[in-house]
Amino acid sequence: MVQEMKTLVVLPAYNESPVLAETLEKLRGSTKADMLVVDDGSSDGTGDIALKSGARVVRHVVNLGLGAALETGFEVSRREGYDRVVTFDADGQHNPEDMDYILESLDTADVVIGVREIHGERMPWVKKMGNTVLNLLTGLVFGVYSRDSQSGFRAFNRKAVKRIRVRANRYEVSSEILYEAKRNGLKVKEVPVEVIYTEHSMSRGTGVLDGFKILWRMIIHNR
Repeated sequence: MVQEMKTLVVLPAYNESPVLAETLEKLRGSTKADMLVVDDGSSDGTGDIALKSGARVVRHVVNLGLGAALETGFEVSRREGYDRVVTFDADGQHNPEDMDYILESLDTADVVIGVREIHGERMPWVKKMGNTVLNLLTGLVFGVYSRDSQSGFRAFNRKAVKRIRVRANRYEVSSEILYEAKRNGLKVKEVPVEVIYTEHSMSRGTGVLDGFKILWRMIIHNR
């Protein structure tokens, strides 16, 4: 009898109370994986909502940033021996039905990146521009080229989680993960996933100022 792989879904969450319960409910309908919400210093009851929705919660006392939240999730995975980790944005922009596809793709890769429809009609032009620029900057600074370097929907096998060490605390972590995968000789695969735009998800993510901060931190990291 083949033993089922132990999978952890990590949801970094900062003030996601309007949508978190729905996001977790949809996830439960699409996967039997364990769900871990990293409440990154929220002030709106995000952690309590996650607990009531049946998820496990780790709380940061203060807001440390996306990178710190992801590293907390990775550390739980390393400590508890999970075979696979999926990172999933808590804002509802990902389709949980893509979960099986993402995980199946780990059969031929160490890291799988869910590529959103960056050049499709559904993505607002501001998002298109921001993602395109950050893809180019990731390539220029780190020498790693991706069709969606800032995607939050990713999957990692045990080897990848063991080797990738997140040091960036903020949004530059997405580019850092790609750099770490390259540095450690990990095989990266990109697969298309659906993206769902709502008023809430549009209000999240990176802006123009964040883009400059990401560039500066990538340069510092590369040095």
